[in-house]
Amino acid sequence: MNGLPFFDYLSAYRDQIILRTEQHFQFSAYVIVGAVVIGLLIAVLTYQSGIRGNFAISTAAIAFTLPAVALFGFLVSVFGQSLFGAVYPPVVLYALLPVLRNGIVGLQSADPAVIDAARGMGVGPWRMLWQIRFPIAWPLILAGIRVSAQLAVGIFAIGAFVVDVGLGTYGFEALDNLGSVNTGNEAIVCIVFVALVALVFDAFFVIVRYFTTPRGSRA
Repeated sequence: MNGLPFFDYLSAYRDQIILRTEQHFQFSAYVIVGAVVIGLLIAVLTYQSGIRGNFAISTAAIAFTLPAVALFGFLVSVFGQSLFGAVYPPVVLYALLPVLRNGIVGLQSADPAVIDAARGMGVGPWRMLWQIRFPIAWPLILAGIRVSAQLAVGIFAIGAFVVDVGLGTYGFEALDNLGSVNTGNEAIVCIVFVALVALVFDAFFVIVRYFTTPRGSRA
């Protein structure tokens, strides 16, 4: 049984699609902020020790391999169908690795000669971190944030498996109603609009990089 032509479907369900897109964008932004804050905090606390830094990266990498659907299902059994109880923590966890890894590697990448010279000039630990290490690490950190943003947008779509919110709902509705009217349209809406949200975030970080990094670091 044939459904509406795709553009007719977009017109008929425009308000709902806009709402789902706004939900997806807003929640993904919350996830990115959470991953950046947590990732950079851990990076600052661990970068000075190779053992602590490697342990933090390895732990985040192991967490990244956990099956998303199983993790969502477990948290639903604990918190119920709560967006910020059952969906937010796993998505932040999956988005954490690129920020954490790039943060630690970036903060460790400062030239030892530059660090020694700064110490000789009386620069303290806080100024060393903020005025020397962080600017050097920023291009690498920002690259990690860009990857984190793409992960957040994509994995949040899986969160619709347990909470009816965001663009992922169209994907799961298509799976639940295979062969029904507009199944193809629902799947295409999920794919296309999730990709558009991801592109908007990526374009934003490209602009941020252009205005916050030296010309030679933009390659």
